[in-house]
Amino acid sequence: MRIRYLHLKLKAFRLKRFLLRVLGRKRRLMPAKKPSWMTPVTHGYQVVEHHMIIDGSDYSDFDSIVVQREQMDQTELWYFGIFDPLVGDKVTKYMQTHFFSKKLQEAQIWRKGKEMLKRAYLGVRAKMGEENRDEETCRMGSASVMVINGEKLIIANIGNYRVVVCRDGMAHQKTDTYQQSAKRHWSHRIFSGNGVATRHSSSTELVIRSESIDSNTEFLILASNGIWEVMKNQEAVSLISHIEDPQEAAECLANEALNRMSKSNISCLIIRFE
Repeated sequence: MRIRYLHLKLKAFRLKRFLLRVLGRKRRLMPAKKPSWMTPVTHGYQVVEHHMIIDGSDYSDFDSIVVQREQMDQTELWYFGIFDPLVGDKVTKYMQTHFFSKKLQEAQIWRKGKEMLKRAYLGVRAKMGEENRDEETCRMGSASVMVINGEKLIIANIGNYRVVVCRDGMAHQKTDTYQQSAKRHWSHRIFSGNGVATRHSSSTELVIRSESIDSNTEFLILASNGIWEVMKNQEAVSLISHIEDPQEAAECLANEALNRMSKSNISCLIIRFE
């Protein structure tokens, strides 16, 4: 009986060792899982400058583009923004101080990012109100996006600036507003300048939303009212959906707005997901 029991234990031991070898071999053969933050994110942007004469003086007016990448532990964070001259770098400075300089975990980034972006925009709007700049407050416009690990989006826009998501060739956007005008001209100058904004917005409502990036999410369009006053969301998406290079796509979109005689600030930023 004792010999038979020992024989059964030996068989069980050999079976266990065999299974461990098989599992180990399978693990070696299985490809390593690709970290989500390695999902390629590419971008391109284009800005059109406005020249105007006020009291005999020539003024320039053009938007600011911000592109920032941060690595927090195992989390990759992209921050994109288009800001008119009234907003300037105020939102970005707030985010730099109250968000990017902090060491946050991924779960905190998702919650805090949305909260801080909201506070940044509301702070800029409130400050303009305190300074009795109500007319300028009604004209302010901006759009921002955070991309977290290539999996999640935090989207913010105010005024007539807009973020449109292209999923499987279709345009998706939460709200629409009405836009109004003034003339703009082409410029190769890209980053922010100090000028007098002339666009008019029917609303300064701040829209903040969060979304997931899935396999159908192709690209985002962040654009000013100069784009949206001359084309609909789906028109813009269809115009550039076949263009893989986001820089070429941004230039195409801006040029089309010029060809359609847009009279407001023209700026756009394209974010593509591979």
